[in-house]
Amino acid sequence: MKLRGKTAVITGGGSGIGAAIAQAFAGEGCRVIIAGRQVEKLNEVAKKISGEPKIEVHEADVGNRESVNTLFKWVAKEVGPVHILVNAAGINIKTRMMADMQPEQWDQVMSVNATGVYNCVNCVLPQMRERRDGLIINISSTSGKRAGKLGGVAYSASKFAVSAFSTAVAGEVAQEGVRVTSICPGEVDTPILANRPVAVTPEHRARMLQPEDVAAAALMVALLPPRANVFEMIIKPTTQEFV
Repeated sequence: MKLRGKTAVITGGGSGIGAAIAQAFAGEGCRVIIAGRQVEKLNEVAKKISGEPKIEVHEADVGNRESVNTLFKWVAKEVGPVHILVNAAGINIKTRMMADMQPEQWDQVMSVNATGVYNCVNCVLPQMRERRDGLIINISSTSGKRAGKLGGVAYSASKFAVSAFSTAVAGEVAQEGVRVTSICPGEVDTPILANRPVAVTPEHRARMLQPEDVAAAALMVALLPPRANVFEMIIKPTTQEFV
């Protein structure tokens, strides 16, 4: 129970990487609040943890600044300080080429993947700086390091934004006791695969990372002492090229 006494807020906690990180953190005694747009899915994740403290849920749309402000006001009132923030909410679209994508799709992807990270950090960072303690984990992507057809135009741009944002904020707060980590997974078997332009075969899925693989990486980061910061981590399937 190495995270007992800590509180973590995890966005995108209703499925995939966010849900897996929530379960991993809760397993170490962390008080976890998962946020997302679909309360039913959040409740399903929360029910999977039978011990204490139980995972708590709160509806939030990270791309909506008012919704994010409401989330963190609730956390401050009902739970208390946030020690760990994990930005795991993310989307992609099927029309990934510039020639096919509509402007509103660009706005949608950037709103969730990039602005959503900013909105959450903007709410939590002041208290972390004041305490001179805190950890922010941003789930980026290998598409945020190497742009290409796999992620597509909007997704790659949004994840490059996340990686750059993480780098800039990390440098700003490094002397204030706040740590920022960017985790860049390669292909992961999550519900976001439903928006692939070409359906993924079972054989391909079997070669991908599982959400719990990324969760194990996030947990390792969270368990490090305050003196140690993993600045950036790339985790990918063994067989996936990264050149």
